[in-house]
Amino acid sequence: MTAMPSTNLDQPARLWQRYTMSHDTTTREQLIQQYAPLVKYVVDRLRISLPPSLERDDLIGYGTIGLIEAIDRFDPSRGVKFESYAALRIRGAILDALRSLDIVPRGARHRARQIEQATRELFAASGRMPSEAEIAEYLGLSVQELHQAIQDVACLFLPLNNADDSHELTLEEQLADHDAPDPDDLAVQTDLADRLAAALEQLSGRDRLILSLYYYEELTMREISEILGISESRISQILTRVRLQLRTLLQERGVHSSDLTL
Repeated sequence: MTAMPSTNLDQPARLWQRYTMSHDTTTREQLIQQYAPLVKYVVDRLRISLPPSLERDDLIGYGTIGLIEAIDRFDPSRGVKFESYAALRIRGAILDALRSLDIVPRGARHRARQIEQATRELFAASGRMPSEAEIAEYLGLSVQELHQAIQDVACLFLPLNNADDSHELTLEEQLADHDAPDPDDLAVQTDLADRLAAALEQLSGRDRLILSLYYYEELTMREISEILGISESRISQILTRVRLQLRTLLQERGVHSSDLTL
């Protein structure tokens, strides 16, 4: 259930066997070319949380550095799938580069709190998830201004702080499909999953569909845009708004804000 780029299984196996034995530059270049689509996939997944001003080619360049590091450090004998290992390295390299660029707009955290507060109060008053028009009116904004505010807060979902946040669960990690947890964590994760499922029920059918396509089917925004006939920027806005709304609903259901990154 993954949309990661597939590869011919025989070719990379032969390349890895040759590279493990010789570490020659020619085979290394062939492995880089073989897995180059993985860099583009990771970039297109990350772009939901990035300002439009960041060039895709620059992000691919940062990610390629991560791919090269993954190839140099990968040990096929450990039985770990290279694509999974490399995707983490690629994402990490991109985030490392972004940390030096100071991409968070001024006031983004304040705007995020305003949107969450509006969602919380409107939901409490009506018992249903408010529309974008209702949130905009509550905040004294036009719908277009709300869309810009949502776009500005998107990058807050990226772990760009240098502090150790390894104990926190990102909303993406909560929504993603994972292997079974350790027995000690099972009860906690089951409870969180139940609360998340209840929060998801409050979303509109279209919002749930977009979440499903992005988190469970692991499609890129471009692919979702083609399926639904909505622009990529609009898909990004919807996903960011829904993430903010889900955070609000999860907090209402007892999930502490320190368990969620934003």
